[in-house]
Amino acid sequence: MKNLVRQINTPSRVLVTAFLAVVLVGSALLSLPVAVEAGQRSSWTSALFTATSAVCVTGLAVQDTATHWTLFGETVILALMQIGGFGIMSLASIIALVVSGRLGLRARLNTQAETKTMGAVDVRRLLAGVAKVTLTIEALTATVLTVRFVTGYGESPGRALYQGVFHSVSAFTNAGFTLWPEGAARFVTDPWVCLPLALTVIAGGLGFPVYAALRRSRRHPVSWSLHVKITLGVTAVLLFGGAAAVTATEWSNPATLGGLSPGQRVMAGFFHSAMTRSGGMNSVDVSQMHETTWLISDVLMFIGAGSASTGGGIKVTTFALLGYVILAELRGEPDVTAARRRVPEPLQRQALTIALLSVASVALGTFVLMMATPFKLDRVLFEVLSAFGTVGLSTGITPDIGTAGRLTLTTLMVVGRLGPVTLGAALALHVQTRRFRYPEERVLVG
Repeated sequence: MKNLVRQINTPSRVLVTAFLAVVLVGSALLSLPVAVEAGQRSSWTSALFTATSAVCVTGLAVQDTATHWTLFGETVILALMQIGGFGIMSLASIIALVVSGRLGLRARLNTQAETKTMGAVDVRRLLAGVAKVTLTIEALTATVLTVRFVTGYGESPGRALYQGVFHSVSAFTNAGFTLWPEGAARFVTDPWVCLPLALTVIAGGLGFPVYAALRRSRRHPVSWSLHVKITLGVTAVLLFGGAAAVTATEWSNPATLGGLSPGQRVMAGFFHSAMTRSGGMNSVDVSQMHETTWLISDVLMFIGAGSASTGGGIKVTTFALLGYVILAELRGEPDVTAARRRVPEPLQRQALTIALLSVASVALGTFVLMMATPFKLDRVLFEVLSAFGTVGLSTGITPDIGTAGRLTLTTLMVVGRLGPVTLGAALALHVQTRRFRYPEERVLVG
């Protein structure tokens, strides 16, 4: 038992080791001849890239999933998506509980009273809750999609069920893989496919701690924890704000939304906004979007989804906390407050550290990819942010970036998926106190 606790108390090592092991196993399976269609070839780097993209629930692909992989290969990808999605939610939630468990008794009681979360020892109940939420939402989405594929597109019940299950898992885990060569573009005018996929992506991006809190006090919003309020509030603002911005910039673009009816344009803009949060599916051709829309998408992909969710990015809570820090500084207030709650200084430093390290990772990845490929900054930056934010959207350059580019994006997917979680936990688990303080001296800022 002591050895288990000691292992859990090193979250970085546990997460990195577990995910890399699954990636290697998935790469080996996808390298087998039985995983590739006749006449197709799959190099080790391609298998590694695809396995990493599936486990990190990103969705970037160097080969078309529908035509390159056999049923065996697609099943491997499906399993990797589910393992990656469920593992991320459960492990991230367990780490959050371990963090609170390492605090003193008074701080632990205050934390539980504020967040309405369960005790740090209730791990089995936590995992059962994660599994229940995951399987319930995936089953509901799969049912809706299966019925639609049978009644609206003439698919056989077996094929429709397979597609429904595959895409419901891909949506809830925010993986972004599809079994359609053109992505979800064939359904751009079909609300019975686009809306369930978009809503499932949003559901996967909220995070299990939000569901746990809502289950206990869904009828009393006033009693919601600060984490729940920030996650739901910022998610809504980014989702609908992003949808409005994308719809406005692409409204007259004949290659994307221009050929649709007004209602369909709004739905397509909402779908793209939801997918930039980490979903990764596309209902229009991303490569034909305006550069302004790419920039909007870049911002949404970098921010990402909720903490302890299947989504990526720096997380909406990190983004919101930095906003509250700036607001407090502009107002000249001594404390950073949010929803009548004071934000601890260590949490502010953690948010700043995660954001700055994420910016550094994106900048370095962009530099390397521009050196290794002939593509311009706008496309490269979009690809890098899509990999780091584990989104999966692409301007179409992924298959042509070469071995060095693939390895760069592979590294970014791992860093983007594991970096913010492991870094946040490591910072919280290694809070140190000194018995002395150095003399204070000010420097010029700004």
